[in-house]
Amino acid sequence: MKIIFSSECANYGSPGHPESPRRVTGSAELLRQNPRHEFVVARPCDEADILRVHTPRLLEQVRRGESGDPDTPPIAGIFEHARRSAGAAIQAASLAWRGTPAFSLMRPPGHHACRDRVMGFCYFNNVAIALARLLAEPTGPQRVAIIDFDCHHGNGTEDIFRGSKEVLCVSLHQSPCYPGTGLRSEGNALNYPLPSETHPEQYLEVFARALEEARKFGPELVAVEAGFDAYKRDPITDMRLEIETFGEIGRRLAALRLPMFALLEGGYSSQLPKCVAAFLDGWEAGSTTQPGDGRTAAE
Repeated sequence: MKIIFSSECANYGSPGHPESPRRVTGSAELLRQNPRHEFVVARPCDEADILRVHTPRLLEQVRRGESGDPDTPPIAGIFEHARRSAGAAIQAASLAWRGTPAFSLMRPPGHHACRDRVMGFCYFNNVAIALARLLAEPTGPQRVAIIDFDCHHGNGTEDIFRGSKEVLCVSLHQSPCYPGTGLRSEGNALNYPLPSETHPEQYLEVFARALEEARKFGPELVAVEAGFDAYKRDPITDMRLEIETFGEIGRRLAALRLPMFALLEGGYSSQLPKCVAAFLDGWEAGSTTQPGDGRTAAE
């Protein structure tokens, strides 16, 4: 497992903001203890990569450190931090398409960033930037499924890929909850709104249905927007998943038997490092089971 990371992403923050440097520093410290993980230094993306999915106006807004969203504050140097996070997503996608599973342990997150709007702690949409570049390559995939298990709806990703025949967007999220979208499925966006207090058994039952729909789409690559804020003690949400639940999520995703990469999205509890580690352990364990066993695990 390749872990795309740069300590530079811990060099910014806003006092009292839940999307803080400790999210990645604590996770990196724990993941480095696993000899199966190889850390790769994150590199910033090019502006041309950003402009495949975002407007020039938004790019310049982030460059100037401007923001019209109170949750996504104007921070000095955020343009370079956001470029680095998007670049790490590109690296992870490229590795996965070549057969090496990869996880981007970077911030800022991305799944709320719309084509022309920053929001929800997100400046650029990392998964969209990575996939747009990969899909544009002559030898890239033709069909990709995005699985978003963050507790908040991936509205930005859905906005960018709405109507695409190449990309399926699947999101499981608490509802009602920020940003208040994802209440129904439409076109290439499959949404699974879940009530607060949803427990692991209920969640995994819906997750199995979501994965089956993703399988029917026939993707050649799976991109995972991995949020860990459905954990039962997350300070800004109201779900009831256990640390072990994320391990099962990883196993079930691996059982799709497809090239896969994942990006860190939300997760704000002190137990985030353990949630991330459980997810990666489950992913790796699921990747080593027999194909027949894997299919059973996903269904």
